[in-house]
Amino acid sequence: MMEDMRSFLQNLLGEPVTGMRRIGRGQSNPTYLLQCRGRKLVLRTKPPGKLLKSAHLVEREYRVMQCLSATEVPVPVPVVMVGDADSPNGRAFYVMEFVDGDIHFDPCLPGMSASARGKTYDEMNRALAMIHRVVPKAVGLADFGKPGNYFERQTDRWKRQYLASCTEIAPDMEQLMAWLEDNMVADDGEEALVHGDFRLDNLVFRRGSGELIAVLDWELSTLGHPLADLAYQCMQWQMPHDGALRGLGGIARDRLGLPDDDSYIDDYCRRRQIARPRRWEFYLVFAFFRLAAILEGVGRRALDGNAANPELALEYRGLVPQLARRAVEILE
Repeated sequence: MMEDMRSFLQNLLGEPVTGMRRIGRGQSNPTYLLQCRGRKLVLRTKPPGKLLKSAHLVEREYRVMQCLSATEVPVPVPVVMVGDADSPNGRAFYVMEFVDGDIHFDPCLPGMSASARGKTYDEMNRALAMIHRVVPKAVGLADFGKPGNYFERQTDRWKRQYLASCTEIAPDMEQLMAWLEDNMVADDGEEALVHGDFRLDNLVFRRGSGELIAVLDWELSTLGHPLADLAYQCMQWQMPHDGALRGLGGIARDRLGLPDDDSYIDDYCRRRQIARPRRWEFYLVFAFFRLAAILEGVGRRALDGNAANPELALEYRGLVPQLARRAVEILE
């Protein structure tokens, strides 16, 4: 099948594909590095097997990068999109240009000076505000999401995804779903392009300078409320540093030159010229619940035999109780 794909790609791209190898540890859409004549490309494809509804939509990834190419948001240059019906293995995929740079997987940024760490986090903050400044209608994304209360829609979506994925409903998750529905924030009318999985290891930085040069992995992007992205990022930092999802829990951030949550939120609000968010606990609880539901789905693919890395997928699934418990602690 790999040789069939390489032959198909050579005809599609009009140049020899001399190498094709799997890269990354991603549990969602398998990613491959393509070595072509004089350049490198990246292929992102849907995973095999039965997929949850509205999941793994590489078509959305490709579209949003196309639309952002003419904006200030740095994204890889999209090359070509191939749908399910035209793909040699029946799974949609797209090809984009390879962006060569640094990707950081440890939020402590070991080996850097305190000032370099601070610059990296400031670049991350700048990029998030940059994404949320994009006017969807102006770039052809007016129909990229549904109207109405984003958090209400997303709570319903991830509740359904969680219930479709889990083998047994965890009491903490049941409590969170009920609390979110009973304490839903009002729709304030704010709408922006949201990334959906904005985190350090989905960003590429120029080698040696710390300048952000690409934002990757737009699979979960949609039109929604920008505070969802901000809360998702702050939520991650509360996770233990030595866990599968490396956070900043227990780390003395000031000693490393890393911002605390309050200063990071202040910088973001300053960049967007908005007031600090009220009811911040709601957004944090939502972020924990959503990630828990996502990881339950990742684990389900391992149980069904469709995971790219079954051991890691099951490890992620094992974090669901921890995420749910942390969210319940915020409520208590």
